[in-house]
Amino acid sequence: MASIGLLLIRLVFGLTFAGHGAQKLFGWFGGPGLKGTAGWMESIGLKPGKAMAIAAGVSELVGGILFAVGLWTPLAALLMVVSMIVAIAKVHGPNGYWATQNGYEYNLAIIIVAIGVALIGPGQYALDAVIFG
Repeated sequence: MASIGLLLIRLVFGLTFAGHGAQKLFGWFGGPGLKGTAGWMESIGLKPGKAMAIAAGVSELVGGILFAVGLWTPLAALLMVVSMIVAIAKVHGPNGYWATQNGYEYNLAIIIVAIGVALIGPGQYALDAVIFG
């Protein structure tokens, strides 16, 4: 049962995270796309905007997909955690804790889930378990 629980957590958090990367890179799911994300990155002081947008988008897309399928789970978690630390430092931290105030509540939840799964392991329904036993 624990492996099913880990699979559900990985799928929801990983695919949602990957979706945010697709929003940044491709404009999917109502996102701004690379040009819009680059402009926004510049506006919050992350320069060069295009390079930062690509880094954030790729980190979220790749990290989320790896997390969802349970492949190289520690690396996937690291990509997620670093993205969320930057989001807290540059956007959400000054707004306090609660997401309703654009705070870091959601970012912290992602960080803890990613670290927790990396420490526990992705479970038996993961590519890590298939490949690395």
